[in-house]
Amino acid sequence: MAKTIIKYTEKTGQYFVENLGNGVELEMMLIPDGTFIMGAPETEEGSSDSERPQHEVEVPSFSMGKYAITQAQWKTIAALDKVERDLELDPSNFKGDNRPVEQVSWYNAVEFCARLSNNSSREYRLPSEAEWEYACRAGTTTPFHFGQTITSELANYDASSTYGDGPKGKKSGGTTPVGSFDVANAFGLYDMHGNIWEWCLDDWHDSYEGGPVDGSAWISDNNLYQIKSSAVIRGGSWINNPNLCRSAFRSLSYRSAGRDSVYDLIGFRVVCTFGRA
Repeated sequence: MAKTIIKYTEKTGQYFVENLGNGVELEMMLIPDGTFIMGAPETEEGSSDSERPQHEVEVPSFSMGKYAITQAQWKTIAALDKVERDLELDPSNFKGDNRPVEQVSWYNAVEFCARLSNNSSREYRLPSEAEWEYACRAGTTTPFHFGQTITSELANYDASSTYGDGPKGKKSGGTTPVGSFDVANAFGLYDMHGNIWEWCLDDWHDSYEGGPVDGSAWISDNNLYQIKSSAVIRGGSWINNPNLCRSAFRSLSYRSAGRDSVYDLIGFRVVCTFGRA
């Protein structure tokens, strides 16, 4: 069997810190503008037609959370004045201030972004699918941003299954604190593979045929609280096999339950754009 090779590099990135209050902060990494090929080729192991056709997308610059939203961040913002929906202060199954918040529906993630925006001088929202994949890849074209395969030393997933020539590892039993693996991509983002599924703004579509190529969300209604279709989740989670954690892998709301899905394997991270809704 070929030896699994993982290459490590050190880079620095630009970021800003949003003070949420009560000593809780939100680190936002600057994602530079650029063009990338979205989706997976037919030759990529485990890929499906929902990840095609591959197409070029031009993405304007934006900022993205260094980590998925944590339970401490959630509690701080959920305690603020309501915009449209009530929020539970402590919804997560796997407790820990520095663990990602989970058991949060898409609508409640949208409500979090609305409250966060009202509490700052910036507009926050969920990422579009294109922004998410562009940020995850960080200039790479391999199945994972760190290479052709994945190991349990790099991410939190069900490592009793393997991908490519990757080795077997332990099966995870839940989420881990954000940044636990101390491995970021070239944009300075952590945990883009595994740990927690992340909500995107977009409606689910069975393929990319006819989709936008400007980095925007492919969405049916700008009134986010009125959308009824299933949303897209990205990144895989602690309970999933490695194939589902690929950069290109996309799924509709877990078990087709729609934007009201609440599971202990779905969370989110936020983006902040400049001069674009």
